[in-house]
Amino acid sequence: MASVDECRQALQDLAARLDHNAETVRERIDLDRTLACRVTDLGTAFHGRLSGGRLLDLTDGDDPKAKIALSTTGDDLLALVRGELDVTRALAARRVSIKANPFDLMKLRKLL
Repeated sequence: MASVDECRQALQDLAARLDHNAETVRERIDLDRTLACRVTDLGTAFHGRLSGGRLLDLTDGDDPKAKIALSTTGDDLLALVRGELDVTRALAARRVSIKANPFDLMKLRKLL
């Protein structure tokens, strides 16, 4: 079972990867939204902001007003970030839930 620290680190790794790719993505994707990641089995959450292809201001705690909200278990979050779990398959299997505007979902998919 994943720990809160492992989930935090996975999100920081994702932020670093997005930062590395931001220059090429920024021109194609106009997405500036708040993001919440809720880790259901650990009863914790993280939030930040997607802007210019980057994940910024990542911190502990939930943002109930976030425009994009992802809910999953800690193990599935780690698998998603590591590329071991496909987002589309995880959504279909209900291992991951993403609440967002459909247009934002299409843009978000291009980021990942």
